[in-house]
Amino acid sequence: MYHSRVNLSDFSYELPPEQIAQSPLPVRSASRMLALDRDSGAWADGSVRDLPERLQPGDLLVLNDTRVVAARLHGVKPTGGQVEVLLERACAECEALVQVRASKPVRPGLVISTAGGAIEVLERLADLWRVRVPGPVLDFFDRWGEVPLPPYIGRAADASDRLRYQSVFAREPGAVAAPTASLHFDRSLLEAIAARQVETAFVTLHVGAGTFQPVRTEQIEAHVMHSERVSVGAQTCEAVVRTRARGGRIVAVGTTVVRALESAAQQSAGRSGALIEPWSGETRLFIRPGFQFRVVEALLTNFHLPESTLLMLVCAFAHRDAVLGAYRHAVEAGYRFFSYGDAMFLARGLAGAQRALPL
Repeated sequence: MYHSRVNLSDFSYELPPEQIAQSPLPVRSASRMLALDRDSGAWADGSVRDLPERLQPGDLLVLNDTRVVAARLHGVKPTGGQVEVLLERACAECEALVQVRASKPVRPGLVISTAGGAIEVLERLADLWRVRVPGPVLDFFDRWGEVPLPPYIGRAADASDRLRYQSVFAREPGAVAAPTASLHFDRSLLEAIAARQVETAFVTLHVGAGTFQPVRTEQIEAHVMHSERVSVGAQTCEAVVRTRARGGRIVAVGTTVVRALESAAQQSAGRSGALIEPWSGETRLFIRPGFQFRVVEALLTNFHLPESTLLMLVCAFAHRDAVLGAYRHAVEAGYRFFSYGDAMFLARGLAGAQRALPL
């Protein structure tokens, strides 16, 4: 699948800190959108509101319906030391895997006092801790926790983030970070897409805290991808097959949708050779240059951190030099970056290109 060696430094770029979006725009669909042709490297500046015009009647738009949990919780040790608990996932009704940050080492048996009751640390599992909480895990964190804004947002979460760091179609609780391409969609944009005779379907990928972990190996093939829970249902698989049969494109909204669809496709190829079949499970799929995409043909995504696995995925979807050239243009043109920032649309045969970037 992967034919050439690429290094971590191949995915670096310079970004002024002031272009990291700290808050969302007042209107979700008001963000800018840079369109990039996957083949030629030609690009065009525009708006997310242009997305319906970039889609074609008969296309299938696939969205991630995961719902962000208020996953960050503050507590206190018996000694008075401050502790931060970040939910990774529920593993039983009242047990969870979490990250625990404290000034001194954490050990099994530690009891952390929180506003919602005591959390007991049970055991260490690799980089995570298994803990017991005083009630059903997701209900407990949603009541007592706060929205876990990404580390590059330099402010505390406020009440508005509970609404805006969540897509309008979120319904399956379990994520600790938002699938950020979804944040651009409001009801008017979804209605305009439907009027374009574009079908929609959903997958669920619960984004884990590992999405913010840096790649620590210069040779990226040595990187071990974090695991995330995925569910791709029968209705979505049927929609993918139906769309392909009528000549439409499969358009993924976000890198999480790409990983979900391509993970299910890999499982299907191993079982039956079908294009895609229903699948639920854990994925560690690491999409990097050289990956052969089976399902996804167009992608709406946000701008991603330098040297991140998400940027590597985008560079696998289009030519790396074209993607990084488009990123340089986005920096020069003042685009807003990362979770609350602007968007990028990648497809073949884009009309209205302003410039072809050298490949």
